[in-house]
Amino acid sequence: MAAMGLIFGLLLIVKLGREQGLDPEHLWNLGLIAILSGIVGAKILYFITDPDARQHIFSLATLQAAGVFSGGFLLALVMCIWYMRANNMPVLRTCDVFAPGLALGHAFGRIGCFAAGCCYGRETHVAWAVTFRNPLANEIVGTPLNIPLHPTQLYEMVLELCNCLFLVWLIRRKKFEGEIIGTYMIVYGIGRYFIEFFRGDPGRGQFLGFMSDTQAIALCLVIAGGLLWMRRVALAPPVAVKAAR
Repeated sequence: MAAMGLIFGLLLIVKLGREQGLDPEHLWNLGLIAILSGIVGAKILYFITDPDARQHIFSLATLQAAGVFSGGFLLALVMCIWYMRANNMPVLRTCDVFAPGLALGHAFGRIGCFAAGCCYGRETHVAWAVTFRNPLANEIVGTPLNIPLHPTQLYEMVLELCNCLFLVWLIRRKKFEGEIIGTYMIVYGIGRYFIEFFRGDPGRGQFLGFMSDTQAIALCLVIAGGLLWMRRVALAPPVAVKAAR
């Protein structure tokens, strides 16, 4: 599911990039950089926030774990900005194009989380609770078996899918550069902050004693997105797209 998310996310990015006058070749390269740095960043934050992962760094469960999405997003953002500046790409317009694809890829990834049983929620008895029974889920990622849980993986999948659809609609009506990536960070940050209250898997971390590390990062995303909205950088005229080689 993660691989499908990467493929469909990149296809969407290139399609929107053409509409916004960006070079498809640069977008493909940028996508690969985002993928690789995203994997590394997700693993780094996973090791930082989960003491058990640090103690069993070469275990099967640790190697198979995807990591923490927020860490992957932050490192990928830094590396992508470096690549865009090195190749004279318009940073905010390029980020706007990537935002819907990022949301789509993440939605696919969360379906994979649900299939594997990781990133599970707290015990609950709501009508839509899910119960995992496969011993492999417990063996590999520690999923509680035979206990009804919040399907937090599906909560986030729905959040990101709706986010993607909204951003695709918005990018064709945007009024300033950075509007789409700013909106993505605001919507995802708010949604992820509240989904964290329903997460039941260990390794959430603690920030200032009353929120998880991921919630702190989510608030930072909301603030960053709000700053982009406040700046309202004027739209730049699109440039001609080079013919495919």
